[in-house]
Amino acid sequence: MLASFIVQRVLNRRFEKYSQVPSPRGLTGADVARLMLAQNGLDDVQVQSVAGRLTDHYDPRTKIVNLSEDVYGSASVAACAVAAHETGHAIQHATGYAPLRLRSALVPVVTFANNTVQWVLLAGVATIDIIPSLIWVGIGLFAMTTFFSLVTLPVEINASQRAVAWLERAGIVDAATRPMAVDALKWAAYTYIIGALGSLATLFYYISIANSRR
Repeated sequence: MLASFIVQRVLNRRFEKYSQVPSPRGLTGADVARLMLAQNGLDDVQVQSVAGRLTDHYDPRTKIVNLSEDVYGSASVAACAVAAHETGHAIQHATGYAPLRLRSALVPVVTFANNTVQWVLLAGVATIDIIPSLIWVGIGLFAMTTFFSLVTLPVEINASQRAVAWLERAGIVDAATRPMAVDALKWAAYTYIIGALGSLATLFYYISIANSRR
């Protein structure tokens, strides 16, 4: 929890810092997303603005790159980096990137697991001496969410790699601003890494509870 708090604080500060640095070509986040899509032949993907801060995401069901208000209309290095990252997910979708396909296939299962796991685990701990198998059902559900977190890591890292490579190739960033884009996306990736490690640690915690009662 402490690591997650620290990473989120640093990410917010990095985003605010690089949001003050204008992109060399003066393109907004929306401009960058549309240009990247066009250069990759994805004319069936839309770009739209959504409310909130750092709420950027790509929806493969609707084929829409959703950019937060701070990114959509901003011509900063941070906005360009985030927009290119989310567009990277659209390219992953179009090219059939295997980890993304696996993550998408897991969504229905993980949604069910997220909605039920806390209640199953709570019941499993409460009745561990009566129905010892119930806690293992909860552990199985939680393991699915942990697996989903781990599968998400290569998806996010690859999207950032695609983003940085394209930003440099398209001349959106230069020698001075490229490290800023890399740094912003690096800290964004750390949030997923910390989340995955936290989920893994919690999984081991529940397994230790079940084993200690056997």
